[in-house]
Amino acid sequence: MIRLEELEYLTRCCAEALSDITEEERAELVRLILAGKRIFIFGVGRSGLVGQTFAIRLVQLGLQVYFVGDMTTPIIGKNDVLILISNTGRTMSAVKTAEIAKRLGTHVISVTSEKNSNLAKNSDTVILVKPKKTKEMAEKAPLGTVFEDATILFFDSLVPELMKKLGSTEEDLRNNHAIWV
Repeated sequence: MIRLEELEYLTRCCAEALSDITEEERAELVRLILAGKRIFIFGVGRSGLVGQTFAIRLVQLGLQVYFVGDMTTPIIGKNDVLILISNTGRTMSAVKTAEIAKRLGTHVISVTSEKNSNLAKNSDTVILVKPKKTKEMAEKAPLGTVFEDATILFFDSLVPELMKKLGSTEEDLRNNHAIWV
């Protein structure tokens, strides 16, 4: 049985974590995604799973998307966009990926909870997802749960706007959906 109070708690925490993202930041992220020749996404662990989920959404929209670290991922370039996801902004592989991409002239976007992190400092655009860490959160949503849940909700909230700007329908997305027979 679903415990509504736990779902309500997570929903409230996610809304609070996203509350400081402005409409301008959101619109700029959409613009950057659509302006990029190719979109590269990277995260490690659970943040990586969030990134892979967003990558799938973008592929379904018909965009050219790669997950950094996959064997078939090409080298990133100056007309590309890189989205890095790290709660702490200290994940070494994400920071190094940002540094390399910036050297190559790629627009680097980080989604993190730490505005002064090494990842944020090596990014052109920073989206702050800021869970309000409390003792209750440590008990009900440990580690980065709220960051990850809020980030995936934020990314999913971009899909309808991207659909509209691309002129895509749900049927178009369905046609790009992976089908296993």
